[in-house]
Amino acid sequence: MQFLLALIVAGPLVGAVAALLPAPPGLKGTSPDQAVLRHGVIVTGVILAAAIVLTLGFDHDQPSRMQASTDITWIPALDVRLHLGVDGISLPLLVMTSLLTFLCALYSYFKMPAGPSPKGFVALLLVLESGTLATFAVLDLMLFFLAFEMVLIPMYFLIARWGGEGRQAAAWKFILFTLLGSVVMLLGLLLIGLKAGTFDMVALATDNGRGLTTSVQVIAVLAIGIGLAVKTPMWPLHSWLPDAHTAAPTVGSVLLAGVLLKMGTYGFVRIVLPVAPDGMRVFAPYLAALAVAGIIYGSLACLALARRGSKGDLKRLIAYSSVGHMGFVLLGIATMTPTGVNGALFANIAHGLITGLLFFLVGAVKDRYGTADLDTLAGATGAALYGRAPRLGGLLAFAAVASLGLPGLAGFWGEMLALFGAFEPAAGLSRPAFLTFMAIGAFGTLLTAAYLLVVVRRVCMGGPRPSGETAIADVQGYEFAAWTPLVALTVLAGLWPAVLLGLTDPAVQKLLAGGN
Repeated sequence: MQFLLALIVAGPLVGAVAALLPAPPGLKGTSPDQAVLRHGVIVTGVILAAAIVLTLGFDHDQPSRMQASTDITWIPALDVRLHLGVDGISLPLLVMTSLLTFLCALYSYFKMPAGPSPKGFVALLLVLESGTLATFAVLDLMLFFLAFEMVLIPMYFLIARWGGEGRQAAAWKFILFTLLGSVVMLLGLLLIGLKAGTFDMVALATDNGRGLTTSVQVIAVLAIGIGLAVKTPMWPLHSWLPDAHTAAPTVGSVLLAGVLLKMGTYGFVRIVLPVAPDGMRVFAPYLAALAVAGIIYGSLACLALARRGSKGDLKRLIAYSSVGHMGFVLLGIATMTPTGVNGALFANIAHGLITGLLFFLVGAVKDRYGTADLDTLAGATGAALYGRAPRLGGLLAFAAVASLGLPGLAGFWGEMLALFGAFEPAAGLSRPAFLTFMAIGAFGTLLTAAYLLVVVRRVCMGGPRPSGETAIADVQGYEFAAWTPLVALTVLAGLWPAVLLGLTDPAVQKLLAGGN
């Protein structure tokens, strides 16, 4: 188990180095480009297989206990350790990250985004995977920060070199926002580590803030929260996200929405809630207020983009929808209750699966029509995907209704539990205020349904294809292979939420109780 977790974290880095080396003559296939893309599929496939084996070997009777732990001294002077471990909170995120990266590598093997050599693309994809997996596996504050920062450079280059129109400006905006937030976050992490005398996240969570004064906790939560909020992204620190998604290649958007946004909310759950509970209690109402503001803002922005004549970009609309969905995650965390935090963790996974599928589908529509502009797609009679590419249209409608929170699909449970958490927040938090936040969040679900149904009507419905118009291809074999696991898991999580909640709930209960 220890070896498996170390392989999952470090394996992609080794694979990234190997991707830059010349392919052996017997493995080149038809071209060196094909060889390196196949290498990406193999490495990410091995990591996914290791994550599945780790899940099978995980002691599901004790999901609150750190398992597969490695603890080695790294920098003795600062007591920084190479400390890895996995529990019921981090295990689902590790598996989802491994799955999404593998599906992106598989998709890219058949549909490589336009840009420079595939060598750099595959190497950056693997470095990105290593950084995200490390973020969810490390148990030392300094290692967490290093892993958190490790993903910035590969994502910057994926947007800047393989992105679409406006990619340079979007890439710069992405890296400047996240770097500035990270600088502030580092100060907060150092403050906690130096004041508590350790950077060990397990020891800090067990202490539950008893070794830190309230003023230290307040300052630390403010500093760390800013860095995490930028990555989440929380309104009003979200403005880098729509530009990055619009410019990024399809697989870049899938990983950005499905994985990178989860790093911020994971940091709130793993570090802020257990390590500085008194400081979190001070800021919880403000976090909840900003969360519901993001829910309403994201939904209204999507409605504006979906309106006829607005020239709204479909990728940009899905990006704004992420601001709203992540608002529910933040609202659940702000309640500081097991119900709310479990809802936040469930919504994290659901958003990764559903929005990852949505970006795959929007990328496919853009490839076929040459644009993601809603007015151009709708045209005079509508893009009419139901009639022209029925499987593609059906999948887009499925992803949309899953995203709006249809009961029986994964998007429902997380948002519902976050609202239930707001109905009865933790002791010391104002219940009238959180009831207000709950009502605003519930209204946001109606707005979400409105804009997604408008998108489905405009893109999927319409008249028959004009006789002179070229037919478009329906779902191809490689697309079916890349998208089917996301559809299946969305249905499974919706019909059987206990699979995920059975892992997260004991770990959340222990985390909020200070390790008891």
